[in-house]
Amino acid sequence: MKTSEINFDGIVGLTHHYSGLAFGNLASKANAHKISNPKAAALQGLKKMHLLMQRGILQAVLPPHERPLLSFLKNLGFTGTDAKILKAVYALDPHLFGAACSASSMWVANAATVTPSSDSADCRVHITLANLMSNLHRALEAETNLKIFKKIFSDENYFKIHPPLLSQVDFSDEGAANHNRLCQDYGSTGLNIFIYGRSGLQKKEILPKQYPARQTREASKAVARLHQLRPENTFFIKQNPMAIDQGVFHNDVISVANQNVFLFHELAFTDMPELVDLLKKKSQDSLYLLPVATADLSLQDAVKSYIFNSQLITLDTGVMALIAPIESRENKNAHQVLLKIMAGKNPISELHFVDCRQSMLNGGGPACLRLRVVLTEAEQKACSARVFLDEALYQRLVQWIERHYRDRLSLGDLVDPRLLNEIYVALDELTQILKLGTLYNFQKI
Repeated sequence: MKTSEINFDGIVGLTHHYSGLAFGNLASKANAHKISNPKAAALQGLKKMHLLMQRGILQAVLPPHERPLLSFLKNLGFTGTDAKILKAVYALDPHLFGAACSASSMWVANAATVTPSSDSADCRVHITLANLMSNLHRALEAETNLKIFKKIFSDENYFKIHPPLLSQVDFSDEGAANHNRLCQDYGSTGLNIFIYGRSGLQKKEILPKQYPARQTREASKAVARLHQLRPENTFFIKQNPMAIDQGVFHNDVISVANQNVFLFHELAFTDMPELVDLLKKKSQDSLYLLPVATADLSLQDAVKSYIFNSQLITLDTGVMALIAPIESRENKNAHQVLLKIMAGKNPISELHFVDCRQSMLNGGGPACLRLRVVLTEAEQKACSARVFLDEALYQRLVQWIERHYRDRLSLGDLVDPRLLNEIYVALDELTQILKLGTLYNFQKI
């Protein structure tokens, strides 16, 4: 039975804006309070999905969350009409207001960690939703993500959905952005590499000095246990604190893996030589390990260009392609690294640059926008909802975005009650397009 990797991409939400909410995400802070273009952002993301679909890659979509999240604000004691609540929160605390309106759910690489059935002891696909407790605006996503995944992966014969871990500092979990899987082909047993920034229960360790380490070792180990992974094929690797202080808030900003190829910066992890030796021995030298030297690319250029936040995918022909942000072409050093990779002896033979600049301005590149889910043909058929992208769904989503999204948005615009009504109408229509049924709070009123 054929096994494929499906890229589940998040559709950019109607409230996409720049509030500078994510501490440690340099792009988010640098572009705070700029005017955003939600329509362009959503179309850019959809165009990237379409490119992969045209290259023969299975592609699926995940809906944006309901924002502004009025239920959250009401639970904090704000009362009155929806319009009065939005106006009051914006006047009292713009940061809180920005968090309640954030469209960050589009970065679904953080939504969950996924294990294919070939890796788990019970031969089911395991999915643990991330608690995302490091940032308020992202912590608000866990509840809706759980609803969405339960709707799509509802067949318990094939799927096991785990709720988020306890939302506590020792178990901070940021999802698949801190997980890499290496394998010979998608259906074979893989090596699971969990990357963490700190050990929640170990108080004596070297930590970043400027920015927080988000993922904990305890969270990664808990996910591995829940997913029934084989201990001999599961590794826990620590992020380099120096890289975190340069803006590498998630591992997918500094490394990317696909099948038997692992592309990473030489300063991505602590104990790098030991990691390389371990992977070589475990794979019997069948891996293509592609380290990028600091002499060729500084950490600063890596973060500016988001070269490692490219999607590394396998085409039907068996060769691989890099789907890179245009920023990595515009950065001279990053572009040279990409050309060197393309000229090297490895399976990567295609390079495509995509424009997701609206997302990049908030610190999320091509890989941030997708969650990789490896499924057999039977598991694909067991998925509910109309989320697998084809040409008809693509065109319908383009038309939906063109009808409902604004092309200019500031934080203050989100106070407008007319926008709230626009959002509700659009999201209600989207749940019908994707056959998700009742999903949002406003649909239950």
